[in-house]
Amino acid sequence: MKFLVGTKQNMTQVWSDDGHAEPATLLAVLPGKITQLKTLEKDGYVAVQAGFGEKKEKKVNKAQKAKGLFAHYKEFRSETNEAPTVNVGDEIKAESFAPGDTVTVTGISKGRGFQGVVKRHGFHGGRRTHGQKHSEREPGSIGGAGRAGGRVVKGMRMGGRMGSDRVTVKNLRVLQVDAENGYILVSGAVPGRRGTLIEIIGQ
Repeated sequence: MKFLVGTKQNMTQVWSDDGHAEPATLLAVLPGKITQLKTLEKDGYVAVQAGFGEKKEKKVNKAQKAKGLFAHYKEFRSETNEAPTVNVGDEIKAESFAPGDTVTVTGISKGRGFQGVVKRHGFHGGRRTHGQKHSEREPGSIGGAGRAGGRVVKGMRMGGRMGSDRVTVKNLRVLQVDAENGYILVSGAVPGRRGTLIEIIGQ
């Protein structure tokens, strides 16, 4: 099981050998170490806990100082319940991945606040002519006697809070790895803004 935690930097493009431009995202890998191994006998599941990044000593409580001065702790479960091949204290670096690897990327999407149905759900809005006034981006009818007995059904698409969701993108490829500077370049777009914490798991 291969995994990394990094921060989203920016998007760019990479030119392939046949002359095609491919979108890519640059991720800065945070230095990390294995802090704990979860076993099936003791914990009921198999997982690897790792700490990433650095934190000031005065901001870490006594219980966490035994594991290290890490800013983030992440736990990666094993789907097959096989014992991991890593040990507590092992370092996690960018070179654990190689160009061509297929990865799954998870992060928190951009928060967009309260949005209407046009932006949130892709509604077309009302007509622009024939007596319409201030109705171009309204949702239209949400109930009535002929629909679910005159009530608003659960799950009705309406305006509301949008974004800040945990989003997972599968089947991305590792294009380049800069082990010396701690960068990794993956194909396509990943969720979040610049600086968003991103989990990278090998498939």
